[in-house]
Amino acid sequence: MSPRPHVGALLLLVAASLGAADWPRFRGPNGSGVAETPGLPTDLGPTRNVAWKTSVPPGYSSPVLVGDRVFLTATEGDRLLTLCYRRSDGRELWRREAPRPRREALDRRNSPAAASPTADSRQVVVFFGDYGLVAYDLEGGERWRAPLGPFANVYGMGASPILAGGLVVLVCDQSRGSFIAAFDAETGRERWRVPRPEALSGHSTPVVHSAPGGGPQVLAPGSLRLDAYDLRSGEVRWWARGLPSEMKSGPVLGDDAVYVVGYASPLNEPGHNPQLPPYADWRATRDADKDGRVTKDEADEVTREYFDFIDLDKDGAVSEAEWKTNQLIMSAENGLLAFRLDGKGDVGRSGLLWKYQRSVPQLPTPLLYRGVLYMINDGGILTTLDPGTGRVLKQGRLREAADQYYASPVAGDGKVYFISRTGIVSVLRAGPEPEPLFTGDLEQEVTATPALADGRIYVRTSGALYCFGAPAARP
Repeated sequence: MSPRPHVGALLLLVAASLGAADWPRFRGPNGSGVAETPGLPTDLGPTRNVAWKTSVPPGYSSPVLVGDRVFLTATEGDRLLTLCYRRSDGRELWRREAPRPRREALDRRNSPAAASPTADSRQVVVFFGDYGLVAYDLEGGERWRAPLGPFANVYGMGASPILAGGLVVLVCDQSRGSFIAAFDAETGRERWRVPRPEALSGHSTPVVHSAPGGGPQVLAPGSLRLDAYDLRSGEVRWWARGLPSEMKSGPVLGDDAVYVVGYASPLNEPGHNPQLPPYADWRATRDADKDGRVTKDEADEVTREYFDFIDLDKDGAVSEAEWKTNQLIMSAENGLLAFRLDGKGDVGRSGLLWKYQRSVPQLPTPLLYRGVLYMINDGGILTTLDPGTGRVLKQGRLREAADQYYASPVAGDGKVYFISRTGIVSVLRAGPEPEPLFTGDLEQEVTATPALADGRIYVRTSGALYCFGAPAARP
């Protein structure tokens, strides 16, 4: 059975206590990136359709909307901040500081405030790699803390928490000791934790699927495999191998399929995978000082380039176990994969519907909207696909928008929105061959994914939070 190309009703357990106009987590309702709100503006710019604008401290987290609140995380000097703004006019209502007992090593493209908040009608929950989880009520009162870590992700942490079924679920993938855990949303007490031994690095934020007769499942892509966890117990219900070794994009949920995309390196492009020798043979040719270890200086050129990813225990040498992991990583291929949602056990072959492997992104999550799957890669190539078959409908660069893309596309009101890293805005009319409606420039860097609600678009730039749309009527 091919997957139906439309997204069904959102899960009641995810939507409980949320208004129709809420955007409660990274990429909105259940991570869909979609809000069917009428009247969304087409023209966006520093002086175009600006309902309000407010300055914000640095951070990469995306805005989250619940009720009359907008939430962000940020850094200010050494401080880790949670910020709350009034949705009607952008006025800051409160800010709170989280503990910071350590300083996580970060890739230059990451931030200590990378994970987006998650919220419902009772609270907002934030995650910082330098501390763990903190929950506040909507007035800024602290409800609970759950210290976690320290972590060892080569990029730094980036996956966002989600609220579902009375739990806060967080995926912590890192070079060693990866896990997924669920915490009681009322108390912060850990309810379950499951190791993810194959996951090495990644920032993929999961989604929740309601399996017929089986209860809700958390779908969490990671290095080399996708796992479906029982939300209530953490038990792995099914899994699928064959994923790339780095998963930063989130999964995209359809009615009968889940779509996952990953890109590790140019060496993982189909046909470019290096054939690595057995460890004993490689060490024999590289261990110059014959001490039984291969250090970075002794390694071959390719291994030196990726040494920080291969040396998982950070002891300065590549062990046999690390080399075997490297062999798996280098044999994996970049791609967009579609899997059935009705599996049990290992469904890597039986559940694979199709695979597409050209111009796939590292960071932006694809978008499923009105029967079309949209995928923008890091270089600005837009591909639209039939979600049932993987057939390409159209491919090409966004007009006047050749740039890097970190933010994920979002859609509503028949429009699809893309924002590049330097702030170029592209608005397209939704469809198999999207029609350009507007191209503009916000004139600031954008790494966060926009939020949509009530005919408005909320965009975080490097220095500001914009609300685009008609100004709210004064009382």
